[in-house]
Amino acid sequence: MNRTRPPGPLLSISALAKRFGGVAALSDVSFELARTSITGLIGPNGSGKTTLLNVINGVYPPERGTVMLDGVALVGKPPSALAALGVSRTFQNARVFSTLTVMQNLFIPLLHRAESRRTATAGKAGELLGFVGLEQFADQTASELSGGQKRLLEFARALVTGPRLILMDEPFAGVHPAIKSTLIGCIKDTVTRYGASFLIVSHEVPDLVEMADAMVCLVEGRVAAAGEPNAVVRNERVIEGYLTRGNQ
Repeated sequence: MNRTRPPGPLLSISALAKRFGGVAALSDVSFELARTSITGLIGPNGSGKTTLLNVINGVYPPERGTVMLDGVALVGKPPSALAALGVSRTFQNARVFSTLTVMQNLFIPLLHRAESRRTATAGKAGELLGFVGLEQFADQTASELSGGQKRLLEFARALVTGPRLILMDEPFAGVHPAIKSTLIGCIKDTVTRYGASFLIVSHEVPDLVEMADAMVCLVEGRVAAAGEPNAVVRNERVIEGYLTRGNQ
């Protein structure tokens, strides 16, 4: 698909630092994320991957550094404001409203929007359920879905507001291979169909290498390597700091 892209990256992270007490969770983290792209974020447990998503998403304020989305500073803005700017998020454990129907779950991100915008956006809900293959479950409560189907529902809900940047934390962990294949296909199709970009945390390194345009590896809160996925996984610092530790 041919797209006219504004110049420069979609997301720019510069010299980001975050501490919890005496522990440096992130230290001088800098990289860029291209428009309409998939970037994988890898690293051992405790390397700062989820912390980085939480800083980008406004859950934690950094001690220093900048996070820019299309030239707009994100630091200091709450998650609700970031959602309005086009930032969406999924979590390690799928967060769905179990007592609501599958369709009703998709309306949750629209509750704080003006009535006219809710009406215009709500038309996407049915389309998105079909996109992730859950249209037949629209009127069932979310509690009736399998764990993998809940991940698909959470993913569809993340798309309902038309985000430009989607942050995903371990989306493939513990799901059936068929669900994982569906989710990977949906992620790729979202880039081409809706023009979104992804930053995906995952220990499923072979899957990220296959699907991502770029990769970043964090080790002990610092960027060990960033760039083309095959080059990153062959980087000596990545091999020593992460891959030889058994993807712990």
